[in-house]
Amino acid sequence: MTDARGNARPNGEAPAPHPPGTPCWVSLMVHGLEATEEFYGALFGWEFRPGPEQLGPYVRALRDGHAVAGVGVLPPDRRLPIAWTPYFASDDVNATADAVRSCGGTIGVGPLDAGDAGRLAIGSDPGGAVFGIWQPATHTGHVLTGTPGTPAWNELTTYESAPVAKFYGTVFGHDGERTVSADLDHVTLHLDGRPVAAVHGLGRALPRDRGPHWTTYFAVADTDDAVERVRHLGGRVLRPPRDGDRGRSALVADPEGARFAVVQTVR
Repeated sequence: MTDARGNARPNGEAPAPHPPGTPCWVSLMVHGLEATEEFYGALFGWEFRPGPEQLGPYVRALRDGHAVAGVGVLPPDRRLPIAWTPYFASDDVNATADAVRSCGGTIGVGPLDAGDAGRLAIGSDPGGAVFGIWQPATHTGHVLTGTPGTPAWNELTTYESAPVAKFYGTVFGHDGERTVSADLDHVTLHLDGRPVAAVHGLGRALPRDRGPHWTTYFAVADTDDAVERVRHLGGRVLRPPRDGDRGRSALVADPEGARFAVVQTVR
């Protein structure tokens, strides 16, 4: 799950854009930007730089000098859920937004320009899970994934995997590979034969207070150590560390309640 795409490009050239349909960015909207920077800076070693002014108070999180995530501020009168949102690459955000609508999803924000960085839209699939669409200009998305402090994986939790996987397949060109199991409803989404995300169906076991939602996994050097740091920094542990196909992972939440996972990837 490590991708150093773009690091070795010659003559200081910008990294190549992610292929359309690839998860290329993650962002978080919060109420307290300073406290959020302190939490993730201590947990992941992130540094922060100002982002596009068109997005309001917004910063980019950097790891080893590379942008890996974005954090913005919610308007005081907006009481939306605090949640990490994955963005999928597109070479035409307007066309992709039209495809979302035609396939039963909705577009809640945009399409709109983010300065010279690119163009974006935020939508939801037919089950209500929120995701973003990113058409790059000067900002192509994250260039590092799977190394400590960077996004490693995204997984959608929903009611039933098949219809939602079909939605993402139609909109973004994903191919779905179903896990053959009588008691597990799970589909891995592929692009050009490469796994890029997963869909996990829980049926009626899906918590009503959460509804369908995406979870971003961030890579760490040691999952158990990261969990202890989350607790120490004022976050919560929602699912303790356990071993799985993609490594040892845990589900946690930051002090404002944004859920995410940490994963020590299999080497």
